[in-house]
Amino acid sequence: MVFPGLFKDHFLPDKLHNINVSFLVPRQIEHFGGTAGNIAYSLALLGERPKVIGSVGNDFVKYRAHLEARHIDTDPLQCSSELGTATAHIITDKADNQIAAFYPGAMARPYTRDLPIGSETMAVVSAGNADDMRTLPGIFREKRVPFLYDPGQSLTGLSADDVKTGIEGAEVVFANDYEFHLIKEKTGWDEKAILEHAQVLIVTHGSEGSRVITKEKEVHVPVVSIKEAKDPTGAGDAYRAGYVKAMLLGREPEECAKLASVVAAYCVENEGTQEHVFTIAELKERYKAGYSQELSLESAV
Repeated sequence: MVFPGLFKDHFLPDKLHNINVSFLVPRQIEHFGGTAGNIAYSLALLGERPKVIGSVGNDFVKYRAHLEARHIDTDPLQCSSELGTATAHIITDKADNQIAAFYPGAMARPYTRDLPIGSETMAVVSAGNADDMRTLPGIFREKRVPFLYDPGQSLTGLSADDVKTGIEGAEVVFANDYEFHLIKEKTGWDEKAILEHAQVLIVTHGSEGSRVITKEKEVHVPVVSIKEAKDPTGAGDAYRAGYVKAMLLGREPEECAKLASVVAAYCVENEGTQEHVFTIAELKERYKAGYSQELSLESAV
């Protein structure tokens, strides 16, 4: 929902102890979302066949059909017959300030099914149920499954030890600039300390690009040009999908971040987190235009 005004014009400084406001929005649009669905959606555009795990509700029929039509495996999902699927209601004003209400629904229940781990599994641990965020990294370490740790919006509900345990052994740790500040504040770990426990640290800075930090060096990867920025929501998830795809191809972190940035650009140009589309040919053309390099999607391993 978009409010064609400014929230600040309706909050009176001397009345903040007694807030009672209502915003008229001219339209309401429903989009599929959530970190697992968003990452899987872009991975499918890149030719992968991802599996999504997590807990969904008794209203998931339409969303399941949407994912399966894109060859995304929903069989591992845990479904509740009593609760609805997690839902966010978001109002954005004309200055891109947001007010959101989040209903966790079935996501409040930890995942209890067997994990679909195969010989070539790579996992992404992203924002979701707090218990899952605590337990999944340990399972992946025990099973020797390479995983990427992306705590995102779950950071506020995780303790310092939770975050440190999640980082331990991760192939990549993802955070945007604000989230990275929270990680440092919560754990007391800076870039160097994090890289004593993980292989790569990626910090994204929106339109200013991303920092790719390894034990050996730090590289800045700029964004590719955007035709028209319509909605930044979900760009981080699209970025992660592009990064994972390049990792699966055996690429170095800088190359992974470049493909990630191109995929994120498509998301930013559309309203909603699963509305962007591209062909592999279009992807290669945009990658070359942005980085003056050919994009190869042949495996290097």
